[in-house]
Amino acid sequence: MDHSRAPLLDALGEYQRLDRYGFTPPGHRQSRGVDERVAAIIGADAFRADVLAAPGIDDRLSRGGYLARAEELMADAVGADQTFFATCGSSLSVKAAMMAVAGGNENGLLVARDSHKSIVAGLIFSGVLPRWITPRWDAERHLSHPPSPEQVRQAWEKYPEAAGALIVSPSPYGTCADIAGIARVCHERGKPLIVDEAWGAHLPFHPDLPTWAMDVGADICVVSVHKMGAGFEQSSVFHVQGDLVDPVRLRHCVDLLMTTSPNVLIYSALDGWRRQMVERGHDLLDAALRTARRTRTELNGIPGIQVMEDELLGAEASHDLDRLQVLLMSPGPAPPDTTRRTGCAGTGSSIWG
Repeated sequence: MDHSRAPLLDALGEYQRLDRYGFTPPGHRQSRGVDERVAAIIGADAFRADVLAAPGIDDRLSRGGYLARAEELMADAVGADQTFFATCGSSLSVKAAMMAVAGGNENGLLVARDSHKSIVAGLIFSGVLPRWITPRWDAERHLSHPPSPEQVRQAWEKYPEAAGALIVSPSPYGTCADIAGIARVCHERGKPLIVDEAWGAHLPFHPDLPTWAMDVGADICVVSVHKMGAGFEQSSVFHVQGDLVDPVRLRHCVDLLMTTSPNVLIYSALDGWRRQMVERGHDLLDAALRTARRTRTELNGIPGIQVMEDELLGAEASHDLDRLQVLLMSPGPAPPDTTRRTGCAGTGSSIWG
């Protein structure tokens, strides 16, 4: 496929060059009705690009198909069978994945207990019954490690009729699960694995990063491009592969949850980011990894600061670590109250400057 193309950006650029006047929302009429004080801060170009009437962008079924082509290019870039763009962040995408896999199944879904708020909200709204997998708690560092394949196996033995499993990897700290091992455990039972990989948009594009979920057998992978990529806030993509998840059902779940007025800026930024990563991602991530290594070395030289790395890995800890997340610990006495506060701070080393 020709990854030098960006179908959504190309369509948007053409629409702007034609300078057509729209008679549909948004009501600002390509910035003509915007308060000049707002335009002075945000910029009139943002409103000119916020055009849902651009042919084919807002309606994949009846017009140009630009969005469908952009999604096909994204799937090809990362090796997935199918990819879907979504607004409202991965909070929406993970809910759609949960509903597609476990909606209407009274036996529930295996879910790691340290899941993000969006997953808990999905359980509440969908009525899916959680079958909790207890995380491994690091009492010294006050953080949880992703579940191991053996913990997932034990959960399956306890709840063999559950519809599937959902884990979070990487965590916000960059700690990663043994996704290959967990996928094998799930697939032994013919059940799908959903991976909330919101912090892993960059993983497919460099061999020195932790293994990407689709490469080791995950059935659905949800990614927030605005976290470790160059998308706008709310930009999310989710990928699907194999035959354990019905992609049509998944698409219907997304359509029902998502806004009927998606922002073209969000979609176009996803399209452009995919092109950038295919063409330059390896070099950008190389530079970011060098910066992260240098940062670790210099921080370790500061008295009272410990940069955690190898101690986060092991049989009773995490399987892998995203080195672009620099996790610090400042050892010291517990505060006088009864609750010891965590001494950890994580930062994502941005590859975009």
